[in-house]
Amino acid sequence: MVTAPSKNPYDSEAAIQNSSYAQFVDGVLLLSESGEQAPAMADRVHGALRALVLDPEFPCVGSRSALNQGSYRFAMYQEMNSAPSTAGLARDLYSFVQEQLRIEGDFTTFIACFDVPKSLPPVEFEAQLWEQLQSLHKLDQEPWDPTVESDPEDPRFAFSFAGRAFFVVGLSPMAERWARRFPWPALAFNAHFQFEKIREDGRFEMMRDTIRERDAKLEGETNPNVEDFGEHTEARQYSGRSVPEGWKCPVRFERDE
Repeated sequence: MVTAPSKNPYDSEAAIQNSSYAQFVDGVLLLSESGEQAPAMADRVHGALRALVLDPEFPCVGSRSALNQGSYRFAMYQEMNSAPSTAGLARDLYSFVQEQLRIEGDFTTFIACFDVPKSLPPVEFEAQLWEQLQSLHKLDQEPWDPTVESDPEDPRFAFSFAGRAFFVVGLSPMAERWARRFPWPALAFNAHFQFEKIREDGRFEMMRDTIRERDAKLEGETNPNVEDFGEHTEARQYSGRSVPEGWKCPVRFERDE
């Protein structure tokens, strides 16, 4: 059932015009506020995303679970890191933060896709991803989630928006690894508290090892950037690029206490 979110503090004319927060209901992608079917472009991209993630060889079992159970939200924007798209993204991500605890499912995620740019080599996509997160942070009205750090070089770093920490997964047309390759640039926002809950339930290690084994089987080698939270900064993993030793995040985030 589609339910309209309550008053959104990120409402602005640009945000409302570029908002496209949607959910998959009975085989149809519906805009959450109006209950109307999503525009054709969003529907097309959403269908392609489901085809990718639900492929039997796709390694991330958490994402597969979310799409199988319908415990995810989806949005489509025009240009990555443009002011209109960022305004819409801020509005929609806030809606997800408010709704997430009510979404039934083992794992929930918010997936933002962009129509352009499509021809981005890994290094350029990485730069776009971090510029997009920085632009989003500049609109954030809440303090950084106190359970994580805001310094991208800190081993306990995680991106934060609306007071919630996220592990961000970037997908792009020219990604090095198959599981990160998608015709449209995309960002999946996965709340950190979910991983902690799975860890408390004793399921984290099994899920982590399953994902790594499936990824290594698919790619022929393990992902050199994948490490447990707290060992090294997870910022190295966001774009999906195999970053070299000594890599530093290209942006910094000001943390409001």
